[in-house]
Amino acid sequence: MDIEEFQLPRSRQANERLHAMIPGGAHTYAKGDDQYPENLAPVISHGRGAHVWDIDGNRYIEYGSGLRSVSLGHAHPRVTEAVRRELDRGSNFVRPSIVEVEAAERFLATVPTAEMVKFAKNGSDATTAAVRLARAVTGRPRVAVCADHPFFSVDDWFIGTTPMSAGIPAATTELTMAFPYGDLAATEELLTRHQDEVACLILEPATHTEPPPGYLAGLRELADRHGCVLVFDEMITGLRWSEAGAQGLYGVVPDLSTFGKALGNGFAVSALAGRRELMERGGLRHSGDRVFLLSTTHGAETHSLAAATAVLTTYVEEGVTARLHALGERLAAGVRDAAASMGVGDHIVVRGRASNLVYATLDENRQPSQRYRTLFLRQLLAGGVLAPSFVVSSALGDADIDHTVEAVAQACAVYRKALDAADPTPWLAGRPVKPVFRRLA
Repeated sequence: MDIEEFQLPRSRQANERLHAMIPGGAHTYAKGDDQYPENLAPVISHGRGAHVWDIDGNRYIEYGSGLRSVSLGHAHPRVTEAVRRELDRGSNFVRPSIVEVEAAERFLATVPTAEMVKFAKNGSDATTAAVRLARAVTGRPRVAVCADHPFFSVDDWFIGTTPMSAGIPAATTELTMAFPYGDLAATEELLTRHQDEVACLILEPATHTEPPPGYLAGLRELADRHGCVLVFDEMITGLRWSEAGAQGLYGVVPDLSTFGKALGNGFAVSALAGRRELMERGGLRHSGDRVFLLSTTHGAETHSLAAATAVLTTYVEEGVTARLHALGERLAAGVRDAAASMGVGDHIVVRGRASNLVYATLDENRQPSQRYRTLFLRQLLAGGVLAPSFVVSSALGDADIDHTVEAVAQACAVYRKALDAADPTPWLAGRPVKPVFRRLA
């Protein structure tokens, strides 16, 4: 569709209704309409497989579905069948349900490096529980987070370190420090400078680049030597790197790890997993001080745990992780070829593991640019591709990849014109998209 003809009147009206009632107009900042070109933020009606439809009747091939959570595609039959089976049986009881046993057994069989697991509804609860547990078992106050990873929790111990720190006491923020990814020497210097004060190191084991050789094993050794807890945030890497997560792929076992996103294929479920010695401190079978680890009213909601069990089973039985990698490799090659053929191969750059692709939009000086990102997003939307990233789901087919590459090629042709003019403004039709973390609205 020609970009001038691509209008979303019903979505625009719905966005106004959203903002009138919901701060930010969305329940996740990364889903806000400020992340999309002005007046081109579709409001979704429904989805199936790799496709979604907006309330204006447009169909899109969708990437990064549910902020990476829907990795099997929308309304996946094995997952929805498992959920439906529980809906008529009750969702929440005064005592644990047998579904909790089955979900825990399936999780620990899939992630054998963990010895115990506790489920919750969102990733922030799981990472905050890991931090609290680390502080309890070490008796230390400080938390060291990886500076190169964008998000760990909505809770004060992390959000206080971001530009959106309003409302968080400085005394809380001062207890959180940062270390650079891939730099063991700098991390050791931090641990030595704050000897016996750091409770844990928390990081994503991998992101858009592979860990340097020996890095994760080196962190494991540092944590052991300095007596702190090693926590892997596997919200993204879990299942997408391997069925057993990044820890299963790289062979380095953390003390604690957190899972979410792909675990429920869109249903609300997360997990804190780890060594029995640590996890049991949040239980009843030890003689030490009790740790308020995780206690959530809806953490054991039966249909969400049934969804997680079905997701884990599907991944293992159908080789989903391998399919994600194959789809991502095909997409990355197509996008790179399309960009190169239009002369913008140095400006639209695909990065990351094949199962977790993102892209950078660079300006005429090859610097990251929100304005060029806006141009690119507008063209993709008009081409029927909803792609804040290029993170694939296993529901994509060859025709979807081909269509996406064609839409990218058309977007790249416009991108080339903007680069030649050294100004994308004529192609923006409004304000640029904005970064999620910023001080002012």
